[in-house]
Amino acid sequence: MNRKRLCICFAVLFGVAGLALRAAAQEPEKLTLKSAVTLALQNSRDLALARVQYNVAQNVAGVDRAEFRPNLYTGSGIAYSNGFPETPGGAAPSVFSLSYTQTLFNLPLRGQLHADEDRAQSQRLEMERMRGVVIVRTASDYLELAKIRHTLDLLRAESASAQKILEVTRERAGAGYELAIEVTRGELTLARITHRVLQLEGRDAVLSEQLRDLTGLTADQRVEVSTEEEFTAGLEQSAGQIMDMALASDPVLKEAENERLARQHILKGERGGYWPTVSLVGEYSVLSKINNYQEFFKTFQRNNVNVGLQVQIPIFSARTNANVALAKSQLDAAELALISKRKDLRWDVEQKIHGARELDAAREVARLELKVAQESLSMVQARFDDGRAGLRDLEQARLEESEKWVSFLDADFAREQGQLLLLQSTGQLARVFQ
Repeated sequence: MNRKRLCICFAVLFGVAGLALRAAAQEPEKLTLKSAVTLALQNSRDLALARVQYNVAQNVAGVDRAEFRPNLYTGSGIAYSNGFPETPGGAAPSVFSLSYTQTLFNLPLRGQLHADEDRAQSQRLEMERMRGVVIVRTASDYLELAKIRHTLDLLRAESASAQKILEVTRERAGAGYELAIEVTRGELTLARITHRVLQLEGRDAVLSEQLRDLTGLTADQRVEVSTEEEFTAGLEQSAGQIMDMALASDPVLKEAENERLARQHILKGERGGYWPTVSLVGEYSVLSKINNYQEFFKTFQRNNVNVGLQVQIPIFSARTNANVALAKSQLDAAELALISKRKDLRWDVEQKIHGARELDAAREVARLELKVAQESLSMVQARFDDGRAGLRDLEQARLEESEKWVSFLDADFAREQGQLLLLQSTGQLARVFQ
């Protein structure tokens, strides 16, 4: 009998343990801010596209670079000729030919090569910029979702407090101690909280879907974030140091500088179009006796080799003049664009610095207002425990404390967003999320 009971106890224990393990396996894993950013960088389609475009830009430069490297061709063909035996291209008929070409000196082509290399570097900077965009987008969505989840908890508590206040107010109005308008005010407060909850639940669904898309989670996975995690990575440097960091690291400004450099290389190359171009050429061919080719010459030699330099000297080229004028105007446009972008960056960073300071001050105000509300709630709670305050007074204090909590969460999230944007401008995101 005891053995039977013991077996039943073990079976129950194993069954409970199995249920616990299955429940733990089904429970979604909670994302941290850094893990969400890491997953987003691994799964971002925009970042993958930027990498491909960088590869394309490198290959474009490789096409120009290939002209300065050896190029070897071979081939054969067949054609009918009547009269002097030659191929449609004007060469002697051959059974087999081998051609070699390599550009040695061509300033316009060299300038285009340098310009394409500069633009490849710009595309690499664009890839880095897109990396920052993905980090900011993911971090902002994560922090906002965490704020919304925390706010929803507070608003549900607010709804319970507002419901209790409304019930007490209705009782007092029924007894003639309150005006009917007070009941309406209580109903309005409860309706506003309900409306706010519905709004935040809709935003929760949108942000959850965005985070699933960014991090590569499946559509049926619930996104679990930490509502306790704080993002505190503000810059401690002075405004002047922050400005210098932004000017030194901003990818958009660097891209504009690279474009100006590319235009300088193109202009230099086009001006070099007045100089000769030199190419190394060579050809080996095995001639054919088709159409009595040997009868047109006193001697016939089947194997032929030609090696030498091909030099083209421009005497008058209207196209070169036009290309130089075009390159000069494009360089002027690139320089003006660079000046404009530098001014825009200065203005943007100054705005972000002032905005960050204002958001810090607003968060401090919200924190102190929350502290006052919490202390007021403690005082009302003490009076309620002593019988010197009613339930409506206590619930009203809880409602005000919850509202201050919501205001503090909004101010804290706004400050975090400001920090993210400032870190992005100064190129410090990689340091924070490495």
